[in-house]
Amino acid sequence: MIIAARNYLVFLQRCARIAFVGDWRYYAWMGALTVISLLGLNAYAKQLVHGLIVTGMSDEVSWGVYIANFTFLVGVAAAAVMMVIPVYIYDNEELHDLVIFGELLAVAAIIMCLAFVTVDLGRPDRFWHLIPGVGQLNFPRSMLSWDVIVLNGYLLLNVHICGYLLYCRYQNRKPGKWFYIPFVFTAIIWAVSIHTVTAFLYVGLGGRPFWNASIVGPRFLASAFTAGPAIIILALQIIRHFTHYRITDKALLTLRSIVQVSMIINVFLLVCEVFKEFYSGTTHGVSARYLFVGLHGYHALVPWIWTAITFNLIAMVILVMPVSRSLRWLDVACVLSIVGIWIEKGMGLVIPGFIPTPLGAIVEYVPSLNETLVCLGIWAFGLLCYTLFLRMSVPILQGRIAQSNEGQPEIQGDEPEAPVSGASPH
Repeated sequence: MIIAARNYLVFLQRCARIAFVGDWRYYAWMGALTVISLLGLNAYAKQLVHGLIVTGMSDEVSWGVYIANFTFLVGVAAAAVMMVIPVYIYDNEELHDLVIFGELLAVAAIIMCLAFVTVDLGRPDRFWHLIPGVGQLNFPRSMLSWDVIVLNGYLLLNVHICGYLLYCRYQNRKPGKWFYIPFVFTAIIWAVSIHTVTAFLYVGLGGRPFWNASIVGPRFLASAFTAGPAIIILALQIIRHFTHYRITDKALLTLRSIVQVSMIINVFLLVCEVFKEFYSGTTHGVSARYLFVGLHGYHALVPWIWTAITFNLIAMVILVMPVSRSLRWLDVACVLSIVGIWIEKGMGLVIPGFIPTPLGAIVEYVPSLNETLVCLGIWAFGLLCYTLFLRMSVPILQGRIAQSNEGQPEIQGDEPEAPVSGASPH
């Protein structure tokens, strides 16, 4: 037991050490992310002192870009399952080596989700009310209590799966299926649940008719399974470009198929929602009219939503055409998909639900500079975490950091002794 504990501590120490090793590009990237994170932390300190008055939110619009980013990132975290399903259910060998990168992205995304929820709290010192068994969680009546449980549960599942597989790879031994396969299948169900529960948070608010549609849950999943794999495609190409970890074009094109189908479904569901809002002509469609065409001279969100629609349509056209088999065009489609869905699920979903108010007042929302800096800081911190995760995991998966070479000088940069194909950690 003592030897096992000692070996695991050495493993953690070597992982931490390699995180600080890299070339000038790595140090420049990490330095830039650190600076932006600190600027965001400084902005949050100002918010902590003065309160949410420093944001663009108000009594009328009480959710802003914090919850918009939270909603988007929950989808990114849930989309990791789109790599897990082909690998563990359909035994797709092309993605078998890469699934752990998707799970690490899920960990980073959930960390950002929790950070956005924290900064959205007016009194973060009272967060203990969210702790099961300590605070008044109001489980199972409150959908917020469900959200707390599924988010933290999903984080723990992915941390366990990634940590265990990487440690087994470090020891050059085959993982015990009984110790991780049940958690993998639990994570598949959990991934769907975290975004479904997030959708139910909106659907369950009866005073906001813009969100009262049963189609919100499927829309959330379709958009998540578009944006998440799109981010993974871009991340895998960055890994392939800056390291010697071999990632085949076939693996990227497999993910392209997922993005392709999900984007078509996402656009179809959006068309269904727009038809319902405008064709019925009821007063409940007033928020949709404000969003798409403006209302009584107020049209702050109109450019946002039409930009999102344009980006999504262009991305869909590229994805269904053979030209998207070229990685250059696939990258364009992925970037357009990510930006379009971020706008659609943020400025196009969260904000218009509050406009107009139940009393008919129109109070528009514009994020403040302080609010924007906090958002940028959290995004930078999440990218910092994901970069660290990749920096530690890639050498382990390549076999350059292993228990067998313990005590030898750590590798410098990304130069292996010989080009090594990314071997499966499973």
